[in-house]
Order: sequence, then structure tokens, then C-alpha cells
Amino acid sequence: MEKISKARIKWIRSLQQKKVREQEGVFVVEGEKMVLEGLASKLHTLVALLVHKDEVAIIPQEFRDVALSADTTEMEQLSGLKTPNKLLAVFKRPSLQSTYSSFELALDSVQDPGNMGTILRLADWFGINRIVCSKETVDCYNPKVVQASMGAIFRIQVVYTDLLGYLPDAKRPVYGALLNGENYRTVSYKPDGILLMGNEGNGISEQLIPLITQAVTIPRFGAAESLNVATATAILLAEVRKDD
Repeated sequence: MEKISKARIKWIRSLQQKKVREQEGVFVVEGEKMVLEGLASKLHTLVALLVHKDEVAIIPQEFRDVALSADTTEMEQLSGLKTPNKLLAVFKRPSLQSTYSSFELALDSVQDPGNMGTILRLADWFGINRIVCSKETVDCYNPKVVQASMGAIFRIQVVYTDLLGYLPDAKRPVYGALLNGENYRTVSYKPDGILLMGNEGNGISEQLIPLITQAVTIPRFGAAESLNVATATAILLAEVRKDD
């Protein structure tokens, strides 16, 4: 197995920067489970595969000829985590479909990588195959998002666009999560609808509120000002899917 070169190390380290990932059209995945899911994905093309020199056996046989070997120090240099993993891979971003096929999620300026990763997992759990994000939403290929998605990034299509133009053009019912909406349990959700979730601190942008077909809310019984956006998404998607 070929040893990783210094030039390759430098390139992979540069992918911690969003602008470089976008220019190259790739993203980085760390960890045995995540990398093996990526290798099994038919939508993602492998660009580079690194394995710790003592862990070659964990790679499927068909990928061993293209894998690069790295020692502990090199894996530490490449990792964006406190504790480096045995495997690291770089994949091409998938080609995006121009059409929708079912109920969608829309995210308006969700900023926290952990929230974004959790929402990807929720979409995967509830069978939502596409998330449409405002351009201000955190990059879904941010390494922290990828890690928090626990493999969902390989199965969910994520599109970044101007929601102010997308939502009316979609000509679909938009269910917006607001504090003053109708009780989410009494709403009838259409199978081709869009669930719009807002920013962690400010909620849905003022300019998007007129585009909401039905405002929905999760009733509050205590003193908390708001729910975490990922928690609220989980509750609402469970209701959307309850009769499916």
C-alpha cells in the first residue's frame, strides 16, 4: 500500500476550509462507520481513502489498491477531531436533482453544525429525502455537520438556494414553525408540503413569513422561550408522518 505524500496531506488539510471544499467539489469524512457507508454509497465517488497503517484489514478488499497508508502522526495532522479515527476519506459531492418527489424540509439560516447534522439524521429517519436551505444556512459539508449526521449525509439531498424565490415557485403548501401558529397536532399536512424551520435565535425571517401557507406551533407549558430547532423538527416530522 502506498504511503501518503506530504502534498496529499496538505491538500486534505486545506479541505477544512469551506471555500476550498466548494472549489474542489468534495468533502471529508472521518471514522470507520461513516467512511464504510460512503464507500457503499452509489451516489458518491471516492476521491481519496486513508487508513492507519495498522488497520488495513477494515477496508473492503476492492478498495485496498487505492487506499493510502498513514501513521498515527499523519492521521492526527489530517483529522479535524480531538481523537483521530482509523479511516478518513474524501468524496465528491453528488449531482443534485432539479425536481422534488415528496414532503421536504426547508431551513432558514440554521447556523449550528450540530443542529444541522441532527436534522439530516431526522430527515433520514422520517424518510425526507431532500432539504432545501437558505444560502445563510451552515454548510452541510462542514466536517462537524458530516460527523453529526452519522451517515445521513450520504442519503439526503441538500440544496442551497434563495428561499424567497423557491417557496412561491414550488407552488406547494408551506408549514412554517412559529410561536403563534396553530397547534401542530390539529393541522392536516399535505404529502407534497414543505416544513419551514427557522434560525436558532431569530426564527423564520420576516420576509419569508408571508409565504407560509399554515403557521404551526408546538404548545408551550413551561417558561422556556423556545425549543431547540432540531428538537422542534423531530416533533413536527413525527406528526407529519404519523398517518403514513
